[in-house]
Amino acid sequence: MRILFIAPIAPPVDGQSKASTLLLNKLYEKCNDISVVSLNKKVFRNNSLNITRIYEIIKVLYKVNRLKHNNDLIYISIAESFFGNIRDLLIYTLCYKYRSRIVIHMLGGAGMKKIIGSNKIFYRLNKFFIKDFLAVLVEGTHNVPIFTQLISRKKIHIVPNFADDFLISTNEEIEGKLDNINIINILYLSNLLPGKGYEELIDGFSLLDPLIRENFKLTFVGSFESSYAEKLFMEKIQGFENVKYLGRFVDGIDKRDLYLNSHIFCLPTYYPYEGQPISILEAYATGCVVITTNHSGIPYIFKDGINGFFVEPKSKYAIKDLLTELLNKKGLFLEIALNNRNEVIEKYRTTTYLSNIENILNTR
Repeated sequence: MRILFIAPIAPPVDGQSKASTLLLNKLYEKCNDISVVSLNKKVFRNNSLNITRIYEIIKVLYKVNRLKHNNDLIYISIAESFFGNIRDLLIYTLCYKYRSRIVIHMLGGAGMKKIIGSNKIFYRLNKFFIKDFLAVLVEGTHNVPIFTQLISRKKIHIVPNFADDFLISTNEEIEGKLDNINIINILYLSNLLPGKGYEELIDGFSLLDPLIRENFKLTFVGSFESSYAEKLFMEKIQGFENVKYLGRFVDGIDKRDLYLNSHIFCLPTYYPYEGQPISILEAYATGCVVITTNHSGIPYIFKDGINGFFVEPKSKYAIKDLLTELLNKKGLFLEIALNNRNEVIEKYRTTTYLSNIENILNTR
């Protein structure tokens, strides 16, 4: 089978590029005839257009036009911003002759829902192309209604996200890290973008009574959208001995160790392009209690009081109050952590993710 694979490929790493790269590597095991067009951006800023981004898009369209012929399958990881959707519509136009071979994969959902629901022109343009596609892949049931407006329900397939198998921790590892907790280690591991909630987390932490604050250690990992945003953040955490920024990226055994040394994973996101964050599933795999928000696809993989605790989005005061409460809830951590790890084993392994997609592609 000859495949044209159009998707963001790591590096740099975010949830979308991680998922796409995992799938691409799996497809390479069974098919050597794969052409790749990477959709990676040089910066993480979303829904913005500048000369650099226009040039990147032109290069993408040139490559797609050159490689679009004689493929048995065209896989496209689609965007969720208006500018990203314009790029995707241009790709659909170039591949129109082969539209019945196109599979689109939406890793996210909130942004596409807004595009389809708020703009009749974008709705009609997307429907014109997507109605004839081979298949649409989405993360959860919450995304199905977005596409039932555009394509037959039988062509829409649900493929939940995953956590890498090597992150799955043992009972002994989880029990060991949660035994007799002195300092509660909180981890934020995601790109540090507006709406991801990292600012509310550090602001809520700073509001804690100094004596309460001594009971926590806060660690951040992720890339900023600009050097200015990074500068502001570094200035904000200055003076807190128990707050660390470890850099833009961590992977492999270092990532596993970082999760295993953390008791709580916190992602208080209200990011407009959020889906099912892989970082939350990674935290599950390593036995972390999770603090997050009832936003986008998160409630379909997260239950308040079962996987951790919901916090009100955009509220540093809600984070401050919850952190204070958690000092008296350490006894709940082990049950939550073991449940989270077990959920990954049952539902969110990489093998499950890849076999689900392969089965869909093989039924074309």
